[in-house]
Amino acid sequence: MYGKGKVLAGAVALLAAGTLGAAANEKVTFGTNWLAEPEHGGYYQAIADGTYAACGLDVTIMQGGPQVSGRPMLLAGKIDFYMGGNLLSAFDAVQQGIPMRVVAADFQKDPQVIMSHPGEGLDKWEDLKNADQYILGDEGAQTFFQWMVTALGFDAAKRVPYTFNPAPFIANKKSIQQGYVTSEPFAVQKQGGFIPNQFLLADNGWDTYATTIEVMQDTIDKRPEVVQCFVDGSAKGWYNYLYGDNKAANDMIKKDNPDMTDEQIAFSIAQLKKFGIVDSGDTEKLGIGGMTEARIQSFYDKMVKAKVAQPGIDIKKAYTLAFINKGVGRELKK
Repeated sequence: MYGKGKVLAGAVALLAAGTLGAAANEKVTFGTNWLAEPEHGGYYQAIADGTYAACGLDVTIMQGGPQVSGRPMLLAGKIDFYMGGNLLSAFDAVQQGIPMRVVAADFQKDPQVIMSHPGEGLDKWEDLKNADQYILGDEGAQTFFQWMVTALGFDAAKRVPYTFNPAPFIANKKSIQQGYVTSEPFAVQKQGGFIPNQFLLADNGWDTYATTIEVMQDTIDKRPEVVQCFVDGSAKGWYNYLYGDNKAANDMIKKDNPDMTDEQIAFSIAQLKKFGIVDSGDTEKLGIGGMTEARIQSFYDKMVKAKVAQPGIDIKKAYTLAFINKGVGRELKK
């Protein structure tokens, strides 16, 4: 994630509200992969409104950031759950023999977007490869851009590094730039004075799930009720955050990340809804967090073809559907 802000020292303990006493609930820690932002809103919501507490958990959110490595803490047992980015890390874990599994995917669509200047001949997805310059970060260049090159014909020689500053993109009208649909378009609008074209990779073939919940197999084996509570609570939290009163959750986000503004929060939530990042497609039946074997296989096959993932990985070891696809929380959608 590409939010801006200061890394707060240490984890910020957030006490769950609710009718059950905190002392009676099991303490667990969820590590996010970036500073507090609306893209984490469902988890903050589930703490703020007592949803986790209602099924027996006292959840602490440990913020990520540029200097925080959350996944090693999951592997070492220092945290209970970790927010994955997309499915590639889960495939990699299987290849390395790491017993980690994805138990839910709270984003049906990866928020990764490619932006272009309107009216410059780059107004359609198929036009983007003709840009003079592709401004992409290193991680993107090694993952989704490899797919864009092999499957869609983008020119690898046109890629230049993205330094998380929109100024080069704003200055070059014939360039395209990566971003999160909830973040970079807002920065471009504020700094450049125009609304960029926004092409969501997920709407153009990049079919990974995102904002996954990663758990060690040992936790699944020994504390399945804890996993179920966290997965269900997170789903309900997302429904309430998107469709209910999210003020308390946003106040918690701003407390953890003081650089987060109300204007940015409002923009991000609107984009999450507009582009169906959390709630779209299969969630209409399966509920938020849902996944299917067919879609995971589809993404893996594309990544093998693009030489991003290794062939021959037993990807069924990367995830489990045991805790999801039950429509939990759909009644909360208003």
